Amino acid sequence: MITVNIIKLQNGRICGFVIDGHAEYDEKGSDIICAAVSTLAINTANSIEEFTNDIINVSIDEEEGGHLSLLLPEVSDDSELLLKAFVLGIKNIEAEYGNQYVTLVF
Repeated sequence: MITVNIIKLQNGRICGFVIDGHAEYDEKGSDIICAAVSTLAINTANSIEEFTNDIINVSIDEEEGGHLSLLLPEVSDDSELLLKAFVLGIKNIEAEYGNQYVTLVF
C-alpha cells in the first residue's frame, strides 16, 4: 500500500508530503496506481520549481519500499495551490481504487 502523509505548518498551510510504499495493484512496471501517484508527485515538484520562487527539498529512494518526500521551508500561495492540487489528485485515486492501495493521511 502507498501511504501519502501531508505535512502542514502550525498555521495550517500545506508545506509538503511524504510518500512511502508500493500499491501492489499490479506487477512492477504495470502498476497504474504507482504510476499515477508518482506522476502527481513529480509533476508537483516540477511545477513548484518552474512556476514559483520557493525552495523545495526533494528526497527519492525507489529501492527501499518506495519513498519520496517534498518539503518547503516557506510556502507561497502559488506553491500551496499546487500542493492542494496534488492532494486532490491523491484523494481521487484513493476514491477510485480504494484505500487498500493508497491512503492519504493529514
